[in-house]
Amino acid sequence: MDALLPQVLEFRPKVVVIATNEVRERLCIGLQQAGLDRALWPELLSGPAAIVQAAISNEVDFVLSAIVGVAGLAATYEAVRCKKAIGLANKEVLVASGKLVMDAARQAGAELIPVDSEHNGAHQCLRAGRREEVVRLILTASGGPFRNTPRSEFASITPAQALNHPTWKMGPRITIDSATLMNKGFEVIEACWLFDFLPKDVGVVVHPQSTVHAMVEYADGSVMAQVSATDMRMPIQYALTYPERAAAPVPKLDWEQARTWDFFPPDFDKFPLLQLAYDAQMAGGSATCTLNAADEVAVDAFLRERISFPGISEVVAETLSKMPARTPGSVDEVLEIDQESRAAARECVRQRATVRT
Repeated sequence: MDALLPQVLEFRPKVVVIATNEVRERLCIGLQQAGLDRALWPELLSGPAAIVQAAISNEVDFVLSAIVGVAGLAATYEAVRCKKAIGLANKEVLVASGKLVMDAARQAGAELIPVDSEHNGAHQCLRAGRREEVVRLILTASGGPFRNTPRSEFASITPAQALNHPTWKMGPRITIDSATLMNKGFEVIEACWLFDFLPKDVGVVVHPQSTVHAMVEYADGSVMAQVSATDMRMPIQYALTYPERAAAPVPKLDWEQARTWDFFPPDFDKFPLLQLAYDAQMAGGSATCTLNAADEVAVDAFLRERISFPGISEVVAETLSKMPARTPGSVDEVLEIDQESRAAARECVRQRATVRT
């Protein structure tokens, strides 16, 4: 609410959709206290149906999908079906429901422009040649705060340490996912759907400087790399203005300064969630939906100090082993699998939390 109210007052949108009626009432109070004439208020809506309604409105030609988690899935899916241009900043949409969403995009002729820096970089690199000329896509990872930490010390890692990302400023869940490399695993899955790659053709390299965001290898051995400052305003603007490029208010790299870029292979033994992501994408069906749901539950449990840092991957692996493979045929089925997976993950957490206490 602290961020929403000033935006409403500055940009004067026609419609504002809030998650719940309670938050909607708080916004009303804020608008009253700000002294905004009631005639100038936007239409205030709330709830999941309202989010879908706003996303598919005839007045909307571009939808930025940035709602965290599967809460943004239904609105994004319906916007795709209505052939809206989509700026995709929500990994869970494709991680949980990649086949449904991409099938709908192909049928409607909708285009998804990725906003995540790595996929945005890949999108730019892929413009250098034809898709059939591409051999491999390579995503970079910062390596997180524990790249050089021995695995023997992982059990003593605290939430405060895991939230201290060396490069990016992000929300709690994505920061922990970066520390476990789960975030990179999600990005591998998303890349497979966005760009029609098999998991074996999407590589990950650890690049601590976070300046090279993605690379694409072509059949002749050429590698195209997308390089930019670590500033999310650039990929957001790219998605908003594509296929044009406009000047962006971001720092430019100073090529007169000496610099070194390092690249290392990821350690799959230290960070098993990355391998679990590859395995889930290869398995297909509901596995990636379960992967995402279990990870969200496990990360929350770690932040609440109910399980250890290694416990995150243990909960995810156990949940995947317990959930039966299914092939969802609708968004409602995806959401049902998501809820069942969360329940299974919470039980795994409960058992571990009991042992710890």
